Amino acid sequence: MKRVILILFLAVMGCSPDSPSSGRTVFVNSCASCHGVSGLGDGPRANGLKVQPADLTKIAARRNGLWPMVEVMSIINGYHRRTLQREEMPIFGDLAEGKLVLFDAGDGRLTPTPVKLIAVARYLESIQNPKAIGTFP
Repeated sequence: MKRVILILFLAVMGCSPDSPSSGRTVFVNSCASCHGVSGLGDGPRANGLKVQPADLTKIAARRNGLWPMVEVMSIINGYHRRTLQREEMPIFGDLAEGKLVLFDAGDGRLTPTPVKLIAVARYLESIQNPKAIGTFP
């Protein structure tokens, strides 16, 4: 039920697939140069990096089929950069700008969270191969 409410709220707030803040649009504009349009880690800048960009279609597969929504959002916004080696991955400050929606990270608390950050994480969830069988915070 929470997921349905969040999806409806995002659609109302301008996160439809055709809007500039849709997850795919944000991904293509911000991430595809390194991770590739399909998220396979084969973008045009990938060969020039010290560490190859991750195949983002296998995030859930690397976690036994579970989608780590909060972890993915933390990596995108730069929070995890303190503990994980991602020196060349830029911080996308513009993902923290704009509209906020209430997001439940799995602890039952609704936290104001940027629409674009949620949208790109949801988009990445949608391209998992194989599809995620569940989620965890």
